[in-house]
Amino acid sequence: MTEGIRRIVLAIDPGRSKCGVAVCEPGRALARAVVPLGALPAYVADCLRNHAITEVVIGDRTGAASVEAVLAGALHVPVRRVDETGTTLRARERYFKDHPPRGWRRLVPRGLLTPGEPYDDYAAVLLAESVLAEQGLAGQERQEESPPPRRRE
Repeated sequence: MTEGIRRIVLAIDPGRSKCGVAVCEPGRALARAVVPLGALPAYVADCLRNHAITEVVIGDRTGAASVEAVLAGALHVPVRRVDETGTTLRARERYFKDHPPRGWRRLVPRGLLTPGEPYDDYAAVLLAESVLAEQGLAGQERQEESPPPRRRE
């Protein structure tokens, strides 16, 4: 890519019933959500309207073909599948970094903890970051607009 072009990636971590979606530019996530598969086309359309998306990436595992079929014809930017090996484990680590366990849960090793809510959006952020890093455009520090407000005890 050319140096002066701002690159914004829409990443989708596909699943059977829900998908993680993230809109990222180098160094930060602009938006992220866990979206039911049926609501994905509307959510992606909103992302395309609200952000200058330059490409869409879809994880290559469970549900990738379904997501591509659901979005067929709705995308007017380059779309490609990317390797999502290991993103679920790394997404859980990232989730707990943003939402440190509290109370008795802080005494349990994080590898034994499971988030109390879906964290597919974190996997989508990791997909976007890997694509941005391919071109050497990802920042060293991860920044987001604001810390995620969601939390369950």
